[in-house]
Amino acid sequence: MARSTAQASAKKTSAGAGHSVAAPSVGFVSLGCAKALVDSERILTKLRAEGYTLSPDYQGSDLVIVNTCGFLDSAREESLSAIGDALAENGKVVVTGCLGAEPEVITERFPNVLAITGPQHYEAVMDAVHKALPPVHAPYLDLLPPQGVRLTPRHYAYLKISEGCNNSCSFCIIPDLRGGLVSRPVGDVLKEAEALAKAGVKELLVISQDTSAYGVDVKYAPSEWRGREVKTQMTAMCEALAELGIWVRLHYVYPYPSVDSVMPLMADGRILPYLDIPFQHASPSVLKSMRRPANQEKTAERIARWRSQVPDLTVRSTFIVGFPGETDADFEFLLNWMDEVELDRVGCFKYEDVVGAAANGLADHVPEALKEERHARFMECAQAISARKLQRKIGTLQPSIVDAVADGKLICRTRADAPEVDGNAYAPAQKGVRVGDIVTLEITDADAYDLYGVIANNH
Repeated sequence: MARSTAQASAKKTSAGAGHSVAAPSVGFVSLGCAKALVDSERILTKLRAEGYTLSPDYQGSDLVIVNTCGFLDSAREESLSAIGDALAENGKVVVTGCLGAEPEVITERFPNVLAITGPQHYEAVMDAVHKALPPVHAPYLDLLPPQGVRLTPRHYAYLKISEGCNNSCSFCIIPDLRGGLVSRPVGDVLKEAEALAKAGVKELLVISQDTSAYGVDVKYAPSEWRGREVKTQMTAMCEALAELGIWVRLHYVYPYPSVDSVMPLMADGRILPYLDIPFQHASPSVLKSMRRPANQEKTAERIARWRSQVPDLTVRSTFIVGFPGETDADFEFLLNWMDEVELDRVGCFKYEDVVGAAANGLADHVPEALKEERHARFMECAQAISARKLQRKIGTLQPSIVDAVADGKLICRTRADAPEVDGNAYAPAQKGVRVGDIVTLEITDADAYDLYGVIANNH
C-alpha cells in the first residue's frame, strides 16, 4: 500500500488593505492504490485553487485530511492507524476514501474526527474543510499549475479514465465502495493528458478498475478533441494518446477480445508494449468461485497470439493463492500455467477475508500455514521465470526512463517496468543526464528482478 504525504512551502495571502496573514494550512496523508492517489491529487488541486497551503507535517497543519484504503483488513488497519496518528499529532482530522464508506468503523474508534466522506466525494471533503478552516483569500488571485497538484514525480502521472466497476468478483467489495462503472468523457481524459504532457510528463499510466470496459456504460459516446470526434473506448483513446508523443502504459486491463485491437498500436511503437492484467488465478474452478470476468477465455492462447504480434510485449499480473476451495490440484494447475505462459512481472497475495465480500462465506477455507507454503512456492516459480526472461535481455538496447540519480547511479525503468510495482534498470550516472530523461541502456547483466547496464554509445 502506498502512502504519500503532501508537501508545500508556506505562503502568505492578502486579507485586507495593509494586512497579510498566513494562509490556512492542510496536511494530507494518501493511502491505497494509484486510483486513490489520483483522488488525493484532485482534492489537493481544489485546496490549492482555493488558496490553502499544504504542510509537510502534522504540527504545521491547521487540519489533516486522511485518504483511506478499505479493501484488505491489513489496509483498513493501516488507515485506522494513520487516522489515530493524525489525531494524536494534530487533533483536527477529516477522513475520506474507501474506508469512509463505512463511517461506523471509524467513529467507533475515533468519535472525534471532524468529518467522514466516502471515495470520490471531493465536494464533501471541501465542505468539511470550509467548515473547520474557512479560506481567507480571493481564489482567482491564486496561482495553480494547469496540470493541477500531483503526488507523483514530474516525469510520470496516473491518468484515471473511469470510476467504479461493474464486475462482481466474490473476493472484492470495490463496487460497494466506489459504485458501478462511470466512464469519464474521452475528451476530458485527453485534455487532461495533453495538459500533463505540456507540463513535462513523459509517461502516462492509464488506470481504472476495468480499463477494457472503458465507455461501456456510455455506449462509447464520442466527444470532441483537437477538432474531431473520438469514441469513449479504450482503443480509440489509446490512438489519441499516442499523438502526444510520450509513453502510454495500460493498467488493470481484462483479457476481453477487445484488447486484441491495441496490439497494432503496440507493434507500431505508438503505445508501450505493456499490459497489466489481474488474472488472479488460472484454475477454471477457482476462477469460477472468484466470479472473474472473462474466465472462460483461453488466456494462454490469447497471450501467445499477442506475443506473435508484439514480440517484446510485457505482461504483468497479480494472483491470489489460498482462495477458499483451492485444492492441491488447482494450485499445481496455476504453477504449470505460469511455466507455460511465462508472465514477465508477477505479484502474489495470500487470500484474506474482506468485510462484506461474498467469498467469506465459501466453504473449505485454506489453512494459513498452507497459504504461506503456496505463496512461497508461487513466488519461487515466478522469480525463476523472471530471472530467465531478464537474462535474455543481456546484450540488448533498452529505452529507459530515469527515475532518480543517486550515489553515482542512474535508477531507471525500461518500457517493461511500471513505477513501484516492477523492476529497475541501473547504470553509472553520466554528466547531463537528469531525472525524467529517456536514455538507451545497453544491458550487461541481470538478476531475478532488475537489469544493469550502461548508456549506449550511440545515444
